[in-house]
Amino acid sequence: MAWTAFPYADPAYRYTPETLQAAWPQLHGGDRETFPTHPVLLQAWIAFHAGEFERAARLGLDVGVNGYAVAHKAICMYTNYLEPNDKKRLATFECVAERCERQQLEQPGNPAGYYWHAYALGQYSRGISVVKALAQGLGAKVKRSLDIAIRLEPQRADAHVALGVYHAEILDQVGAVLAGLTYGVKKEEAYRQFELALKLNPDSAIARIQYARALLMLDKKHKVAQAMDLYKQAADGNVRDATERLDQLAAQKELDEEKLSG
Repeated sequence: MAWTAFPYADPAYRYTPETLQAAWPQLHGGDRETFPTHPVLLQAWIAFHAGEFERAARLGLDVGVNGYAVAHKAICMYTNYLEPNDKKRLATFECVAERCERQQLEQPGNPAGYYWHAYALGQYSRGISVVKALAQGLGAKVKRSLDIAIRLEPQRADAHVALGVYHAEILDQVGAVLAGLTYGVKKEEAYRQFELALKLNPDSAIARIQYARALLMLDKKHKVAQAMDLYKQAADGNVRDATERLDQLAAQKELDEEKLSG
């Protein structure tokens, strides 16, 4: 497929092996990935942070299963933010989910195989409609993978964000009674997961964005001010790489739209 280039290239996002190692704990506060020792994977992560998502994906996939974490992160961030074609988006997320299922068999102790499986299935579900996805049993698959990812790496903030989204979207789509009885989801648990994610990764823009979306979905009448504050924090936050720039722009867009609708 033809990949859309990252449109906001900046020399500040171009790390050397040394500067990447120094910035690694901040850049990877959400996924808790370990710094790569494999030279190709090091180049893949450098490409990822610079916004060269296609190069990062190809380098990661060329390494094989040990490169899936960087490849899948690059593919998912690209598809989420930059892929304009809805059919390609669905097909790509489906492909990532299938590859993650193979990874889980080969590396059952690697949380990345479960997290990106849940992420890809969650995005696919949104694409076909959450209600349709629940009817196909995809919700249970997302929940299982997130539970395993968190069991393997309890401090993976991004997995807690995703679990918060899982609770919020089901509640939004099917209502509190059915959501609680059928899927065991609760509004309070959604909020707890977002708060935990922010405690684990205090600088996270995406945690703030998803928390704000959940507040507006589930409690708009009482939580608009809190949601707007979270969007503003995300829009004003420090940007250290390409994905954080895309997160920041998404937050600004949400902020502008909410102001217009309000």
